[in-house]
Amino acid sequence: MVGSKPQVVLIGPPASGKTKIGKLVARELVLPFLDTDHIVAGRHGPIPEIFREHGEKWFRSKEEEAVAGVLSGPGVVSLGGGAVTTESTRKALLDHRVVWLDISPEAVAHRLDNDKRPLLAGGVDDWKKLVAAREPLYREVAGHRIDVSHRPIDEVASDIVAWVKAGHD
Repeated sequence: MVGSKPQVVLIGPPASGKTKIGKLVARELVLPFLDTDHIVAGRHGPIPEIFREHGEKWFRSKEEEAVAGVLSGPGVVSLGGGAVTTESTRKALLDHRVVWLDISPEAVAHRLDNDKRPLLAGGVDDWKKLVAAREPLYREVAGHRIDVSHRPIDEVASDIVAWVKAGHD
């Protein structure tokens, strides 16, 4: 089952649970877990600082490099919520199993409190605008969409594992 590319790539809006769910999926599939936000932060510092010091464009270029790296090997991958805004990333994702973790504004609202997400300073209103702009991009690259709004993360992870094992693309 392990090949030269990830078994599954998780995309979705900020605070949809990509990292937590991705870790569970990776554990169940006995694969490494790779998170592009953590990779970028590990190489260049905290994301809020990157945005303050270098801006979003610079961050996206570093994110694009991280995405290219993780898409070239095995594992379970979680992409940052805005990774799909980069055209080269969307093109690269067309050759992968991609699951879109979708979540309602009501379910995400409590996750945004005291958050350190630079594009969400205005809370759930900013989140809604961001998601509305990105939704067509998520739809473009996703092979499977799961609403995680009111479901336990272990149940979502099991559904993703079953989808992967069924050989869906």
